[in-house]
Amino acid sequence: MSSTTGTLRVAVIDRDGAFLKVLGNRLDAAGWQHRILGGLVPVEELVAMKINAIVLDMSVLPPEEAWPFLERVCGMLPGLGVIVCTNESTVAQRVRGLRLGADDWVGKPCHPEEVMARIEAVVRRRRRQSGGREERGPLVVGELEIRADQYQAFVSGRSGDLTRREFELLQALADAQGSVIERGEIYRRVWGYEMAHGDRSVDVFIRKLRIKLEQLSPSWSYIHTHFGIGYRFDPEPVDPSAEAAPSAAAVDAGEDAEATTVERELEPTDA
Repeated sequence: MSSTTGTLRVAVIDRDGAFLKVLGNRLDAAGWQHRILGGLVPVEELVAMKINAIVLDMSVLPPEEAWPFLERVCGMLPGLGVIVCTNESTVAQRVRGLRLGADDWVGKPCHPEEVMARIEAVVRRRRRQSGGREERGPLVVGELEIRADQYQAFVSGRSGDLTRREFELLQALADAQGSVIERGEIYRRVWGYEMAHGDRSVDVFIRKLRIKLEQLSPSWSYIHTHFGIGYRFDPEPVDPSAEAAPSAAAVDAGEDAEATTVERELEPTDA
């Protein structure tokens, strides 16, 4: 197997002995450094490992801890590639995992070569997204200071508490400031692959991002909807003398309400 990403450092949280043996042999042959972990570890420990990616089998974690752990990892390690590799799962579970910030979801049984190829793809995508991040200064628009080096937006030093995915969405929109970006293109830029028919993830995340931006900077409007097409990032001050505008939660009643309904339908009742 030829790698286009060089030597990688990978952590694997799994207890499937047969799978781990074959995967470990392939990782060794590729010259990748790897750690096999049997269960939950503090996120701070993952930080100390300085890994490029983590492969996580959700089924080995306690049900009440699996989703919170995935959310913590994705939220606290924005540069980390996260691949969920687990047993049979529902559509709702896969959607939930991807929305929490996982980069990919692979169902078992699967071939270790495929897992490694997906790790490489995720790491390549992360490196493209972070290219030049250290040299890239903050982008100041309206009241927002968008800091790519911190995966966060600030107003007067106050953080918007954006998740990794929310920040990536904000960055993609801000990079095309003033231009309308179609939903499918937003999905490709943020999620890294083609959007499935009927997927409303973009609308759901836009709604969440709008709410946070409205709370952080209520005197400015940042994201504008072009119905049936996509979205445009174009900061505009809110005119206090104008008729009260709907809150972010109520913006785009037709499209965002539908996205909210879809999100609720997909929310799993099991872990």
